[in-house]
Amino acid sequence: MDDDAPGLLPLLRDRRSVRTYDVSHELGGTELRALLDAARWAPSAGNSQPWAFLVGRRGDAAHRAFVPLLAPSVRRWAPAASALVFALCQVASGPEDDALGYSDYAAYDLGQSVAQLTVQATALGLSCHQFAAFDHDGLAAVAGVPPHWSVTTGVAVGRAVLSDIVPRSRRPRSQVAFGARFGDPLPL
Repeated sequence: MDDDAPGLLPLLRDRRSVRTYDVSHELGGTELRALLDAARWAPSAGNSQPWAFLVGRRGDAAHRAFVPLLAPSVRRWAPAASALVFALCQVASGPEDDALGYSDYAAYDLGQSVAQLTVQATALGLSCHQFAAFDHDGLAAVAGVPPHWSVTTGVAVGRAVLSDIVPRSRRPRSQVAFGARFGDPLPL
């Protein structure tokens, strides 16, 4: 069957984007370092490492500053996560208006970095839910993000409440993997 993925690593197969977090779980320094190190060691074009993260752990000053910037749809569930992690990528070589673009691949590289963070979280028994519904400009202002960096997405990280875990579905492989022509399924 096209969607059973029998050879997929359990860390990838079991990942979930939950909306209910255990509010008693606190993300410790060791766990947080492991998540950020997983992100830090991601591959990047020319080893440019064009990513940065803003982190607020539930109850700290950063978290209190970030939560009001969440859209109502995200504010219903994300503040209960142990941490809110916001991903940024460098888009220019400096803060000047005429600064050269930094890397054509910065967003791709940031995506790999966040993907590694989510895999590490799963390995630690944590869940991540990525989101984009927040005030990007407001976050940049509150956190003093330089103009040559772009705020992209957020990630809620914490321990899932098991009752929230539901089966996942994905489009069949035949709709995402093609051979010589787009749309012609890759024969596997």
